[in-house]
Amino acid sequence: MDDLDRRILDILRRDARTPYTEIAEQVGTSEGTVRNRVERLLEEGIIERFTVSTSTGNIKAMIEVSVKVDVDTTEITDQMTEWDQVDFVWQVSGEEDVVLVVDAADTQAVNDLITRARELDEVKNTKTRLILDEQLGRSP
Repeated sequence: MDDLDRRILDILRRDARTPYTEIAEQVGTSEGTVRNRVERLLEEGIIERFTVSTSTGNIKAMIEVSVKVDVDTTEITDQMTEWDQVDFVWQVSGEEDVVLVVDAADTQAVNDLITRARELDEVKNTKTRLILDEQLGRSP
């Protein structure tokens, strides 16, 4: 992946619907080059998916989950990805092992997800942080 790929990705991260012609103009290359680069990035798995970011007025939160030492975190994260209102499930380093990023209708729905996580035998503890504001960072 080179600088041109990174510049194309930065534009797509901000708006995945940006036309290839517009991307080409912004990065100073042809539409065909942009199209070929995006197809290659998809084939190589660098672009995993195109997604939608919403501003629904819902409650967004991070539910941090600590699991027991002998737990396979991949199994528990696979299970949590199936839960409604969960946007992302991350395996992380640090005090917690898993972070759920949720977009829930209200605080009761967030609390229901916390309860669901705590009911799992593998879970030791949870911490929850409400997301107050969200800004998209600029990649290098």
